[in-house]
Amino acid sequence: MDDVIHYAIPAFVILLLAEVMVTAIQQKDYYATRDTLSSLSMGIGNVIIGLVGKLLVFGAYSLVYEYRFLTIDLTRWWAWVILFFADDFSYYWFHRISHSSRYFWASHVVHHSSQKYNLGTALRQTWTGNLSGAFLFWIWLPLLGFHPAAVMTMQAVSLLYQFWIHTELIHRLPGWIEAIFNTPSHHRVHHGSNLKYLDKNHGGVLIIWDRLFGTFQPEQERPSYGLTKNIETHNPVRIAFHEWVDLGRDVFRAGSIQHAVRYLFGPPGWSHDGSRKTTRQLRETVSKQAKVVKTLND
Repeated sequence: MDDVIHYAIPAFVILLLAEVMVTAIQQKDYYATRDTLSSLSMGIGNVIIGLVGKLLVFGAYSLVYEYRFLTIDLTRWWAWVILFFADDFSYYWFHRISHSSRYFWASHVVHHSSQKYNLGTALRQTWTGNLSGAFLFWIWLPLLGFHPAAVMTMQAVSLLYQFWIHTELIHRLPGWIEAIFNTPSHHRVHHGSNLKYLDKNHGGVLIIWDRLFGTFQPEQERPSYGLTKNIETHNPVRIAFHEWVDLGRDVFRAGSIQHAVRYLFGPPGWSHDGSRKTTRQLRETVSKQAKVVKTLND
């Protein structure tokens, strides 16, 4: 089930080196040596820790599969089509909630920590995702009747697809592709720290879920990559755990159980004293300021 990704590693390396050479020839600043080494370190760590994580996930899926509602025949082509859409739908909600719940953001923030956007960034993966329960967003699939190995294979296929969209070399694709699939243009928006780009375009393979559920944002000006407050480190250990440390500190210092729960599961940026702001609060502030300016101009 993991072989899909493992077999693709040589292709990842070749494509990354090709992008480095092309950008060097074009004299683009898409790569920085220390940043790329950090991304590669995160990717290697993800693979190593993932050996344990995948065992945990497979065990959980297998346990749930014992209580399945159906037994879906995977020799039928339509079963794989259904599984593809079900997996992509699950990924959308996992990804969206990873941006709206700090507990899941603590793992996912790793992928957004680079201020560069390139194929190396695609390899900047969490070390704690499955260990902290990200797989629960897919738990309904083995319960429905899809074999655990099939579910994990489709998850790997989705991750494989998402590698190539981490590039600035591809601008826009034909309109019908941009309308249906996640593309480099759509995913650049997702990695942007511009206010209009925050928490947008969560799709995995397909962009249709964002269009359906109101989280789609087309690319306009070039995104500013990274976090709204960048961590300014290339240390893989700090990249992997900095948000968990900050989260633990906030929960420990919370003045009440209610505040502790909000820090743990509320949106990133939430604070009990208003010292930090969530994406919604930032947008509300800008909107109020715009209304004041409009009133003064009128």
